[in-house]
Amino acid sequence: MRMWSTLRNRRFLNYKFRRQHSIGKYTVDFFCYQLMLIVEIDGSIHENLGILYYDNERDEWLKQQGYVVIRYDNESVFKFPELVMADLEKIILSIDPHP
Repeated sequence: MRMWSTLRNRRFLNYKFRRQHSIGKYTVDFFCYQLMLIVEIDGSIHENLGILYYDNERDEWLKQQGYVVIRYDNESVFKFPELVMADLEKIILSIDPHP
């Protein structure tokens, strides 16, 4: 997975990310404890109304617990990885301006 190869082993801005991490009853794609940041990568299945409802409910619960949840679609991660990582960097710097 392209995103994981960029995030693993503190390769991205020296933050530790975990992959497929459990939080409550949910499993998130990528998680940085230091930032309380969750990164989700969504495939086309997430366009389904039932899945969208589940995602929204899940994201709300996670946000209520103090987490920041961001989502990228699979296609963007594969076609425009530089843009996705630039966006993620901007979000991280807004959370922690002194990495």
